[in-house]
Amino acid sequence: MPLGSAASEQSSGESTSHFGSIRIRVDGVGLLRMAVFSINDINSKLIAPLEMQPKNRYSPTRLVNFVEQRATFELKTIGLNEKFRINRIVIFSKELYRSYPGS
Repeated sequence: MPLGSAASEQSSGESTSHFGSIRIRVDGVGLLRMAVFSINDINSKLIAPLEMQPKNRYSPTRLVNFVEQRATFELKTIGLNEKFRINRIVIFSKELYRSYPGS
């Protein structure tokens, strides 16, 4: 398994999960904009932006409240001279359904 990858108990994409929140430890300058997307960007949701600081001693939590089989998280800045360095990302999720009815 590659460094930094996560293991799951079920086959990838077989269950529906509730992505509750995301906790990011990030250092930087500017405003970090966040969004979450479903497979093929069919559904999406903006997450409350995070005001970054050069030195930060805690990891702020942002609510996501997104239900999909898979999710992609986007983190970006859009201003000039804005930059960030991610030290840690924790995504809180819970399995809702193991399969669709009839499958």
